[in-house]
Amino acid sequence: MKALLAGIRELIFASFHLSILKGTVMPLPRLEKGTYTYEDYLSWTDDERREIIDGRVFDMGPAPSSRHQLISGRLFAQLFGGLEEKGCQVLAAPFDVRFPAGAKENDKIANVVQPDIVVVCEKEKIDEKGCLGAPDFIAEIISPSSVAKDYITKQKLYEKNGVSEYWILHPVDNIVHVNLLENGAYRISIHEGKGMLELSAFAGLKIDLDKLFSPL
Repeated sequence: MKALLAGIRELIFASFHLSILKGTVMPLPRLEKGTYTYEDYLSWTDDERREIIDGRVFDMGPAPSSRHQLISGRLFAQLFGGLEEKGCQVLAAPFDVRFPAGAKENDKIANVVQPDIVVVCEKEKIDEKGCLGAPDFIAEIISPSSVAKDYITKQKLYEKNGVSEYWILHPVDNIVHVNLLENGAYRISIHEGKGMLELSAFAGLKIDLDKLFSPL
């Protein structure tokens, strides 16, 4: 397992460095104001998609690839089919998830993100603006512009805010990086994109990885 983890880390950083060479690496956070909040987020009137993490603004880059979107749609379909009767809501980007640090006022919320897929089982967390509080499950499908953010920045954010299960899917190498929250910290496991993979957050629900990662 240590060798596998080391290999995945090398893959992550190789992808990150390739993104730098291609000029598609995740843009640096904007720091003009210093710290931004959800109130600022609501005031922006252009069509650009952005996220705020710890008060810093991150541009989300160009539209995802066709393969990214196919994997997202397939995962959504499998989750929806398995959770439809359990009272849980499956939602796909663009969909805002706000993480309040105590106070829930817009000018106090310094974290708002748009994960690719979320599952929310506590309906009171869902309002007209999105989700307020930690979803039960989040999935991010990486792209060249999001490698560092998904593997590092968002992993820390989701761990800190109590997201029970966080999947990172690699659409090129067909790998699922699973983060399970145990005693306040993520336990990490890595799975090849084959066979069935059960979600720990939802006992008995298994995702067919062969279908998920099947070719275009």
